[in-house]
Amino acid sequence: MAPLSKAGTALAVLREDLSGEVFAPGDPGYDDARTVFNGMIDRRPAAIAQCESEADVVTAVRFARELDLHVAVRGGGHSVAGNALGDGALVVDLRRMNEVTVHPAAKAVRVGGGAVMSDLDRACAPHALATTGGRVSTTGVGGLVLGGGSGWLDRAFGLCADNLIGVDLVTAEGETLTATAQDNPELFWALHGGGGNFGVATALTLRAHPLPAFAIALLLYPPESGPEMTRVYRDVMEAAPPEAGGGLIYMTGPPAPFVPPELVGTLLSGALVTYAGTEEEMRKVAQPLLSIPHVAELVTAMEYADFQCMLDDPPGLRNYWSAEYLTGAPDELLDAFCARAASMPVPTPTQHVLFPLGGAIADGPTEYPVPYRDALWAVHPFAVWEDPADDDRCRQWVKDVRADVEPWSTGAVYLNFTGDEGPERVAAGLGAENLRRLAAVKRQYDPDNVFRFNHNIKPA
Repeated sequence: MAPLSKAGTALAVLREDLSGEVFAPGDPGYDDARTVFNGMIDRRPAAIAQCESEADVVTAVRFARELDLHVAVRGGGHSVAGNALGDGALVVDLRRMNEVTVHPAAKAVRVGGGAVMSDLDRACAPHALATTGGRVSTTGVGGLVLGGGSGWLDRAFGLCADNLIGVDLVTAEGETLTATAQDNPELFWALHGGGGNFGVATALTLRAHPLPAFAIALLLYPPESGPEMTRVYRDVMEAAPPEAGGGLIYMTGPPAPFVPPELVGTLLSGALVTYAGTEEEMRKVAQPLLSIPHVAELVTAMEYADFQCMLDDPPGLRNYWSAEYLTGAPDELLDAFCARAASMPVPTPTQHVLFPLGGAIADGPTEYPVPYRDALWAVHPFAVWEDPADDDRCRQWVKDVRADVEPWSTGAVYLNFTGDEGPERVAAGLGAENLRRLAAVKRQYDPDNVFRFNHNIKPA
């Protein structure tokens, strides 16, 4: 860190030069500007630059280099690890750069680095287009895509990164470049799973797919029905076309109109079928699940963008998540999955989820650093709670879920589903061979590891 007088002068210049606002400790608005989705994260950056343009990002990164500051990048601020913030760092806050431009004829969409999924989904909807996104509307598009990207449409349209056409990037030297399959191809490869290790993504161009209709079936059952229902769900999804997605979800009964009042706040087992098509097509797939007695249902055609908001997680609560990617879902695994639901924290927004994979995920390009592509299922314990006194219990529950399914783990993992679980998990999320190649790219574009608030790749 530079001497105080130099830092103060540089900060004054940054405030003058930046189109957006700059917050430093003690400024009104600083605490609001450093608040992120996970309420467990409480970090104090040296400064927060709320950028409004690529030129602002260049200015902010050069300010950080002048003062020898590390740089954190905030898009959606949804990372469970709190990667949008760093103690003593400069935060490049992209939230004002959230413009989305759809090119219907080209079936492509250009997304600002600070856009969240609702920005993307709402812009695409009038054109009956969509691309794979996260499973809630508040996830930042940039971090999601650069980390590989999983969502409700991935069985139909592939992983988010499979739909990446180009990235505009500001490097650690404060230079601008574009990465595509033709321009800076090695960097473009690294951006398919390597996350925010290589620079600030100020815009991304994504492939969009026709989505003229979308439908869901969300069926809730008593928890004791779990072993039967999960077996039926497994069989349904393993025979389903790639347009079908969804998940098995144990949850606390939500205060929704379709849930009987006496079940609100109680443990329920759920089966969700999403369908990139009509309600009639979805019902044919979901019929075996509809035939099992259930206590609540929401079966309807709806706008995909509206569905993306339906399971939004409340911000500001305490979060701890993880995942394991699985070779299959045999009866023994399903029994372990159901049994562990008995100890999940209820009533809380916690979700105990098992996602079907395959389809376009498995059929996608194999050259990118996403080693979990061949997994058939993924378990995602998603603990969310309010009381700090429950921290140990909730974290242990997530670890217990992982331990339960370890016999079926492929060893690979989608890193956006995890927090800071150490370098071994980073290697599991990228692949050992890929990691060596990624480290060489890191050395080329960020040899000083300026961008280290991420699932970090050390420069080779």
